[in-house]
Formats: sequence, structure tokens, C-alpha cells
Amino acid sequence: MMNYARFLTAVSAARKPSPIRILTELQQRSPPSLISLAAGAPNPDTFPFQSAIIKLKNGPPLSFDEVAMKRALQYSASNGIPELLTWMKNLQKNLHDPPTAAYGPEKGQMDMCVTTGSQEGLCKVFEMLVSPGDVVLLDSPTYPGTLATLQPLGCKMVNVPSDQHGMIPAALKEVLSRWEPSDSGRPKVLYTIPNGGNPTGASMTVQRKKDVYQLASMYDMLIIEDDPYYFLQFDKPWAPTFLSMDVDGRVIRTDSFSKILSSGLRIGFVTGPKPLVERLVLHIQASTMHTSTFAQLLVSQLLHSWGQDGFLQHIDGVIDFYRNQRDAMISSAHKWLAGLAKWQTPSAGMFLWMELIGVRDSRQLIMEKALEKEVLLVPGGVFMIDSSEPCPYVRAAYSLSTPEQIEEAFKRLASLITEAL
Repeated sequence: MMNYARFLTAVSAARKPSPIRILTELQQRSPPSLISLAAGAPNPDTFPFQSAIIKLKNGPPLSFDEVAMKRALQYSASNGIPELLTWMKNLQKNLHDPPTAAYGPEKGQMDMCVTTGSQEGLCKVFEMLVSPGDVVLLDSPTYPGTLATLQPLGCKMVNVPSDQHGMIPAALKEVLSRWEPSDSGRPKVLYTIPNGGNPTGASMTVQRKKDVYQLASMYDMLIIEDDPYYFLQFDKPWAPTFLSMDVDGRVIRTDSFSKILSSGLRIGFVTGPKPLVERLVLHIQASTMHTSTFAQLLVSQLLHSWGQDGFLQHIDGVIDFYRNQRDAMISSAHKWLAGLAKWQTPSAGMFLWMELIGVRDSRQLIMEKALEKEVLLVPGGVFMIDSSEPCPYVRAAYSLSTPEQIEEAFKRLASLITEAL
């Protein structure tokens, strides 16, 4: 049985439910005959928006009549609107079949909440779990948004080496060998991006996930499975997730609709053990209150009209697009950068991670010279815990540019590297 209290920071443990939020949510579940003088919600009759019809690229338009519009413009429950949560819970069960779906709450029963993009979820998860002095294990290199969240928390960040198949279990075992499984100072949290990792594009194999999960069990760590590129895996069948192997209730998973439906609507999800998701919701109550009701209803209407099959069909179209983009970038890399850079072909995500040959540090080359040549990439140093150390890597994204632009960019990059040698 997991002792979730052990993982909470003092701040998270001290959070109390908001009495006003409880009343608001009570009122929304009550019969129309209830007269409530409790909620401090504004009257939607005073809002300037009346109705909306949103055209889809394919499928009938989504319509918000006056009744739906009033609901969309009003406060809603902090964990998310019920019909979106129900739809997503069903999707998680179908895709991942989490063992925890059948557990009781105290054993780590699977629960979910909606967050304002998965970034909000991640930030709040770390603030819930990470106290000053705690050790947090991370992929090396890793997503800068995670580094930005962790740095002010005063924790010790320790990199676990990875390759094109993600985090290396033997390297994790080596890192963990500094502690006994019973040490109070051992790491509590392991963070990883298992598919199409940002920045490396690496994806973990099933065996690696099993080995990492086993080590997490041995040392009683929580695994944060940050998976925004789950739906951008180019090869089927998709690999089983940590959530699908979570017999202990030790996985907190973040999902995002940013890469597949819209990045501006800011809809993400946290799936994890009920006692921890409930703590997150208390934090949401005290900060954002809830993700935009309008954005949630818009996405919910879309998903309900599509059904799961329609949703997965849409995903297939998105995958085809990014697979073609990746192929275009790889063929341009072979054409222009052979002998000047080294790379692995990513099997998911939006990024190509390249080591520039003969370049000790890519920062000046990218931040100054590349700008003059009108080509922009991200120097590898920003993905490292210590960004001051020299780093020969760069990250190229193939999401937005056309194949012709990618070709031209690599041609310019090639001449830059040649000049630098």
C-alpha cells in the first residue's frame, strides 16, 4: 500500500478545500427548485456574448445556443466539466487499461482532472511533491519547462543518461545505487518524457519502462509520465505506457491536447492516484479555479460528436502529417549535414536532436551566426541542468516549416558549420 502522505510538501499537505468552491459545485449538481443565495457567480445575462457556431474542417458545426453559451461563460468545477472528464476517463481506460482503475481510493484508484494545458498540471505536480533538498531524477537532456518549474523549488536535480530509446535502466540503477532503498534522503520522484522526448525525440521501449518501473517500486518513487507526444507516435502499435503497468498506484501521467487539437485552448489532463489528484484540485481551486469552461465545452462537444473512433481517426491524420515532415527533415539532413552532424531518426514527436561534429559549443553559432544567416534552431545547452557547460547539440523542430524551408534551413546550417570548422 502506498503512503501518499510521505510524498507531499508541507504546502500541499496544508491545502484545505475552498468552502465557496464546494458550494458552487453543490449548486451545479442540485435540482432547479433549489434557491441559492450562496454563490458569488456573476449573472451571465450581463455578459455580451450570446451564441456561437464553430465550423469544423470536417463534420457538422458545433453550436452554442444561448443556454449553452451561458454555461460556457460561467464558473465550473475545479476538476473539470463532468462530460469531458467522463469522456477522457473512458479514453484512458481504453488506451491504457490502468490496473488502478479497479482499485479503491486509498489504494491509489485512478482519478483525473483537467488542467490549463499539461504545463499547469506538471507545475502543480512538482509543487505538490518537491520540497527543498529533495532529489529529483530526470531524463538527460530534458524539457526546459520542467527545469524552469524545478529550479526555484530548491531541489537537487540529478540526470539519468538516455539514448535514442530513452532513459537507460542500467544508468538509473547506477544513479540509485548511491542510496539504500530505505534511506530517507533517497529520490522521491522520477520524471520522464517517454515518447518523442523534447528535445531528443527519443522513445522508450516497453522493456525499459518495465525495468524503470521495477526500480521505482524498489525505491518507492513516484513516476511522472509526461507524455504530450503520445498521440504523435509514427509506428503502430503504440508502446504500452507506465500508466498501463501501474500496479502500485505510483504513476502520475500528464496528457495534452496541444499538439493534436489546439495549443491555444490550453486543455491538458492529469491522471493519477486519487489522493494525489485531489491535492492538485485543491491547488487549482486556489489558483486558476478551473480551466476555461468555454474551452472545455468546445473540446467536449467535439469529442462527443466524433466519438473515440472519430478522435483516433483525426489522430491518424495528424500522425501522417508529422511523419511526412519528419521524413522531409531527415532527407534534408542526409543531403546537407552528412559528415557535419550526427542524429537518430525520431519515431515520435516534432524534434530532431543533432550533435554538431567538431563544434564544442553550439550556443554562439546558433544565437549569433545562425541569426545572421536567417536560420533559427535551439542550442542544446538550454535542455541541460547546468546550461553553462559547453554543449555541441542543437534541436530542430519540423512542425511548422515546409519541406522547402527545412531544406533551405539545413543548407544554411551546413555552410555555418563548415565556416566554424
